[in-house]
Amino acid sequence: MIAYIVRRALYAIPILIGVNLLTFALFFFVNTPDDMARLHLGVKRVTPEAIASWKADHDYDKPLLWNSQAAGLDKVSDTIFFRHSLKLFVFDFGRADDGRDISYDVSNRMWASLAIALPTLLVGVLINITVAMMLAFLRGSYLDTWGMVICVMMMSVSLLFYIIAGQYLFSKLLHLVPISGYAPGFAAAKFVILPVVIGTIGGIGAGTRLYRTFFLEEMGKDYVRTARAKGLSEVRVLFRHVLKNAMIPILTGVVVVIPLLFIGSLVMESFFGIPGLGSYTIDAIQHQDFGIVRAMVFLGSVLYIVGLILTDISYTVVDPRIRLQ
Repeated sequence: MIAYIVRRALYAIPILIGVNLLTFALFFFVNTPDDMARLHLGVKRVTPEAIASWKADHDYDKPLLWNSQAAGLDKVSDTIFFRHSLKLFVFDFGRADDGRDISYDVSNRMWASLAIALPTLLVGVLINITVAMMLAFLRGSYLDTWGMVICVMMMSVSLLFYIIAGQYLFSKLLHLVPISGYAPGFAAAKFVILPVVIGTIGGIGAGTRLYRTFFLEEMGKDYVRTARAKGLSEVRVLFRHVLKNAMIPILTGVVVVIPLLFIGSLVMESFFGIPGLGSYTIDAIQHQDFGIVRAMVFLGSVLYIVGLILTDISYTVVDPRIRLQ
């Protein structure tokens, strides 16, 4: 197990380097350091001296990937990519183009993202599993048929509709919760409850249909027929055998979304004014802040790789017959 984790961690290094290269190329293909300087200086007529000074202050006065004027290893190391990307591997995100400490922002904003994403994930999974098991148990019945029709209808509705309808009904008409905003500590509950409810409802359709498929696939296997032949009740077969084996593909989908818990929901946070990492990333893209964009992409990549490793480990918890070599 330990050797497997170490091997996967080593595999992650070239992946992260490639992700950084791709992010770097996409960002600077659209914006040059001169364009970034003009944007951040915020005036119509910017002198070449002011641009050069801004680039020097933010360490953008070097070549992008290759310094032909340097000697030896400095041809690679004395570049914008090397100077801004190497420190990411020790989780030193540096500073944003406006001078803010990115690590400080991430450590503060991640809690707002978790306050929405974690309850949405846990409640959503529990509801999806419960409803999917009920529909699988009643497969072929009118309840199962209409349940699938409702799920397809819920999937067909955009998340934006749920957000706007929820804000209008619960905030504007009923005045039960604030329409947007956020507060630290326990006061955040009244601000996050509506996004959590909307996020949960918005995922029921797709989640229930997917989990029902997993349950039906397991119910058609030989071990289930054997259990029934031994006289076990349908409920006992469903909870003792089918649920346990169907948890493997369910865990795959659940653990892989772990990065989204920290990175946050771009749409949800933007509409509800939640100061999480999702809105943080959107603002950075709009202001062409390469430091923040680079840091968030790197952090998302690391969390995604961690999620894949945790997925493999969780298999051994659900099914001890699986061993990681």
